[in-house]
Amino acid sequence: MKTPTFRLIIVLALALSLTGCMYWIRAYQVYLQMSDFDRHFSVTAADEFTLHFKEPILFSKDFVSLSKLYASQDDLTANGRRWRYWFRKVDGNNNVIKPEVKFYSDLSFNKESRLIAWSFSSLFLAIAPAKFLEVSLRSIGGAEIDKEKQQLKANPALLEKIANDLPKKASVLAQLGQPFEIIDEPVQEQEIYIYRFLLETRHIEKGYEDRALNEVKITFDKKTQELIRMAGRFAGLKVSINYRKFIDDAQTKPD
Repeated sequence: MKTPTFRLIIVLALALSLTGCMYWIRAYQVYLQMSDFDRHFSVTAADEFTLHFKEPILFSKDFVSLSKLYASQDDLTANGRRWRYWFRKVDGNNNVIKPEVKFYSDLSFNKESRLIAWSFSSLFLAIAPAKFLEVSLRSIGGAEIDKEKQQLKANPALLEKIANDLPKKASVLAQLGQPFEIIDEPVQEQEIYIYRFLLETRHIEKGYEDRALNEVKITFDKKTQELIRMAGRFAGLKVSINYRKFIDDAQTKPD
């Protein structure tokens, strides 16, 4: 278990190596908060999934600095502002497919422009079910930091096990429709369904235009037809979840 002193050393090391990049330091501070999840965060899940930040750290400008992308909508709210990012399913030529298949991600900021809530719409929950999404977020507190790749990799030994059933392929396809591409992996006995979603954005910083196109890879077990992995990039944020690591082993044992 990391001591506060060791964490302070890491913060100082990052501050020295990321001079001028205060948004990375603030992002790391949020990572530290994850180690005491219930103290710093809460979750609500109904039609959409929302992560609430009890002690906000990140600023709205941090997301532009990190992603180089701007939101689809920027709306004034009673508490501050809400940025909505719309992702629409497209074909190989980046044309929006009709009828539309789309989902959104919302960032809500207070009047000091600090992030207070991060929400995902119901369609996103078809590939990242609420309970699995929550457990994935909770596991970040014990994640290994790869500073070079700017990634977090959760420690499987620290993952909370849950008893929820994994979504079936039929239910996912009912929500997302046919994929852009299907990759068969007979050795692993799985199929990878690839979807392409284009971010509707008001502006993209020069040189980062490719970030508007988001490829989502969804892996199904060929025997059980269960969704077992999801990986994608959403407005510059890379997400990869192996759902099998969260499943309670008792579910797979015979009575």
